[in-house]
Order: sequence, then structure tokens, then C-alpha cells
Amino acid sequence: MRAICLYMHVHQPFRVRPYTIFDASEDHDYFSNPESQADNHQIMRKVAEKSYLPTNAALMELIKRHPQFKLSLSLSGTVLEQMQLWAPEALESFKELVATGRVEIVAETYHHSLAFFYDREEFERQVKLHAKTILHHFGVKPRVFRNTELSYNNELAHWADKAGYKAIITEGWEPVLGWRSPNYVYRPAFTKQIRLLMKNYQLSDDVAFRFSNRAWSGWPLTAEKYVGWLNDLDADQTNVNLFMDYETFGEHQWAETGIYDFLKHMTDLFLSSKGNTFMTLSEAAKKIKPSDYIDVPQTITWADTERDLSAWVGNSMQRQAINSMYQLSDEVLATRDAGLIEDWRRLQASDHFYYMCTKWFNDGDIHAYFSPYSSPYDAFIYFMNALRDVKYRVAASQGKL
Repeated sequence: MRAICLYMHVHQPFRVRPYTIFDASEDHDYFSNPESQADNHQIMRKVAEKSYLPTNAALMELIKRHPQFKLSLSLSGTVLEQMQLWAPEALESFKELVATGRVEIVAETYHHSLAFFYDREEFERQVKLHAKTILHHFGVKPRVFRNTELSYNNELAHWADKAGYKAIITEGWEPVLGWRSPNYVYRPAFTKQIRLLMKNYQLSDDVAFRFSNRAWSGWPLTAEKYVGWLNDLDADQTNVNLFMDYETFGEHQWAETGIYDFLKHMTDLFLSSKGNTFMTLSEAAKKIKPSDYIDVPQTITWADTERDLSAWVGNSMQRQAINSMYQLSDEVLATRDAGLIEDWRRLQASDHFYYMCTKWFNDGDIHAYFSPYSSPYDAFIYFMNALRDVKYRVAASQGKL
């Protein structure tokens, strides 16, 4: 038996508008920019129409066609907020998928933050808030944990094990795996019950990043070719973990590329082979015996050549921004101002720091692709101006102005 564990992540941040020093202390709206193509409202409408709605329709078709077809997904709190505001039909379509009983929701931080590495109490507050929100919208309690950007280390696995999660996921990076393959279930070091599933990034990225790249040696990626690769894996490899952004379908890879036909035909072909199936992450963790343990003392992520946190904190701008933000934690929370606290938490989204990255070559190109700004320096300036206003609002609440 071999299972595909298909996991997709749904997230949109509240992007900071071009917020100037003259706005600070005068205008507390950091996120609305209706005249810009980078406006959050416009982006949500575009992504819902190009990706979420057609992808959910394709997945529902596969669920109805194949009793074996299942998947796992996670939705950040910020994307749920934006769907409620601007694309309620997309939220309803996600609810319909989950209601089938064959779509599992994965836990994460509500605000897609890196709080685990900076403020453990804030991290746990955001995880609890996310769980409460998922229960409200979908009526389920997540059993698998995913930290922001697939960031992971032994300490996180230990926390998730104590918190009662059945599985945790991260990148299947060779320096961590060594001679081993990502196509197994593992046990994290220093844990008792939890299981570890690691992304097969080569097969995942063939779809997520390379599918429409005509310069890629594997182009065109047909369903026959891809399923051939899957079926040619060693017979004892139990689970192929395909992790990618939800926006892979329809947004990063446009419908015109044939990505939806590929998804459907690939599923049909894969399931036509005896012994092939799909599993949710928690199902794989329960049914497949771990083949070994994995020790990850250093932090790993999905991003860039280094597979560490340098995509978010690799330069002095990023470090200044993220450290300045978390240094405000006690003061912001002490205000008990719900609007201020929510704005501060929206600024915690890892995306803001990703946009400030100044790497070059292929890694830099990927950062630029996702950024709504003309340069990393603009991203830094707008963010720090917004943070200056947060400090102003804290001071005002303390009567210091």
C-alpha cells in the first residue's frame, strides 16, 4: 500500500498599505488601500475567484468520484476573516468540503506568526484562538499541527506532543533526513506519542512551482509522467507527502496551464493502481508505523536554499522589525484595546518580514513574486511606520501624550 498525503495551506495576510510617517499618530488604518492593486479586498476577491472556488469545486468532484480520495488543509485566521468580509461564498465552499468528512483541518497560529520563536505565551494564545475559530466555522477540532512556514525543531515537536496533537509536519530536507526518505512516517526525537510527516519537496514543487515552467527539463508534466514517478518509488515507501499552497491551483498555476485537468487525471490514474490510496495526515499517523526517529535540534523551514528562518530574519531590517514588534507585547496587551491588539497581531504575520528579504538569484525572485511592494525597503518602511503608530496608541492609552 502507498498513500498520497495531500496537504494544502490557505492563507492571506492583511498587507500593510503604503503607510507614511505622516500617517503615524493621525490615521490608524494600516491595511486599507482601495486604490491599489495590492488592496486586501481586491486580492481576496481575485484569489477566491481564480483559486479557492474552482479548486474547491475540483476537489469536491474528486471526493464524489473516489471514496479513497482525502486531503488535509489549514486555513489561517486572517484568511478566514477576509473570506467572511469579502468572499463569503468561498468560505461556504470550504465548509462544504469539510462537511464531507474526508477533508481534515490542520491547526496553526491564527495570525500566521513566528511567535513560537519570540513569545511562547503569545504563540499559545494564537493557537488557542485558531482552534476556537476552526470549531466555530467547521465544527471540528484539529489533531495535527503545522507551525508557520513549516518551521520546526525538537522543542516545537515536544510542545505539540504535550499539547496532545497526533502529528506534526515539516520540510523533508536532506541534511536532516540523511540517508532516509521523506516517504515514511517518523517519530520526533524526545517525544512520546506524536508522529512526524515530512514534505517531499521535490515532488511537491514539481506541481507547485515548476508545472508551467517550459524551461524545466520535466516539462510538460503530464499525469501519466507524474504517476509513473510515484509508482516507481521503492515498494516499501508508505506515504508521499505532497504539501503546497492552496493558491498553487488557479493562482500560481493558472487554469489555462491545465493544472486542474492534471489534478483530476493524476488522481484517477494513481487510484487505478492496486494498493494506491489517499490519507489525511492524522490517518497516516495512526495507521502507518514510524520507521525511525528524527532529531532536529536546529530550526528548519520550507524556504530558500538554507531551509532556515533567514527568509524572514536574515537581514538587519527584518530583525529590527520583528524584534521591535515583539518587544511591545506586554504594553499592547495591557491596554486591553481589542482593536489595537488585533492590529498588532496582524503585523505579526510572517509575510511582512518575508517581503523585506534582500536575497538574490532564485530565492530573491521568489520573494519578489509574492511581494506587493516595489522593494524590500518599502516593505520595511511601511511596516515600521505602522509600528510607530502602534507605539503612539499604546502611549495614548497610558496617558503619556
